[in-house]
Amino acid sequence: MPHIDLPKEYPGIRSLFVYRPETAAPLNALVQTLLHNPHPSLSPGERELIATYVSSLNTCKYCATVHGAIAKHHLKNADIVSAVKVDPDQANISDKLKALLKIAAKVQLGGKEVKPSDVEAARKEGATDIEIHDTVLIAAAFCMFNRYVDGLATWAPDDPEVYDRMGKQRAEEGYLTPPFKVQPN
Repeated sequence: MPHIDLPKEYPGIRSLFVYRPETAAPLNALVQTLLHNPHPSLSPGERELIATYVSSLNTCKYCATVHGAIAKHHLKNADIVSAVKVDPDQANISDKLKALLKIAAKVQLGGKEVKPSDVEAARKEGATDIEIHDTVLIAAAFCMFNRYVDGLATWAPDDPEVYDRMGKQRAEEGYLTPPFKVQPN
């Protein structure tokens, strides 16, 4: 049960965005830029994996599941998403992405946990400054989003098909289109 009176037909952050559209606009623009818009080298699926992994580390069910569904639609591979959530080192992803996910995990613990050796390890795997920058920013932003969603006790659907539909919509349309309604459990 949410801590405040939120629109019941929208789950997770969507209910917060409908509740307060004036804060939703800049937050959606940020996520659109970080995860969906063209990037010099990280695909939308890779960026969604970073968001998924951080959300999973934060045990934010809604964000981890919906961004996992978006990543699945971009990558056309649910197994990679599941593997990254469990152990990125064992996932069938590039060594560069594994190194970036290690940085993201450090950010999730606290920004000062990222050490020069973490950045150097990512560089050795071919990570560029913009990839390192954007990984840190995605991880930091998703710590905020996860705390926003869970701090107000938004509801998260249990039906995987709901997440799949939301994931398909966001993968195709990005973050600037209106959300569709879902009935709470």
